[in-house]
Amino acid sequence: MRLSTKGQYAVRAMVVVALHDSTGPVPLRYIAEIEDISEQYLEQIFMDLRKDDLVTGLRGARGGYVLNRPAEEITSGDIVRAVEGPIVLVDCDHDGACQRAHVCATRALWARVSESMSQVLDGTTLADLANWAREKSR
Repeated sequence: MRLSTKGQYAVRAMVVVALHDSTGPVPLRYIAEIEDISEQYLEQIFMDLRKDDLVTGLRGARGGYVLNRPAEEITSGDIVRAVEGPIVLVDCDHDGACQRAHVCATRALWARVSESMSQVLDGTTLADLANWAREKSR
């Protein structure tokens, strides 16, 4: 499985917002410049993040994005799900239409791998990522 650029960029952008949480709203243009991501692409990403109530956008000359919850309460799994949807390696359920579900030997394996990915993402907060970023910049 490969996380799309949308998921990767969303996590990177949210780290920037978390790093500047105490200084006020972070403009999209600043995030785009710091992370070398298209501002138009970030607009799409932040629409999803707003929809999932992870950030609030503030308009005006000093506008930008702020976290809706403390960084300690937002996981990387929350961010990835907001822009990617459910975290699954293989969509084995097919909305109950899979006729092999009752005999499939690999279905449990894919479910375990998906659960492991979710555990790692849900066990890593935005505060953890911001702290790691601060350590790397020293």
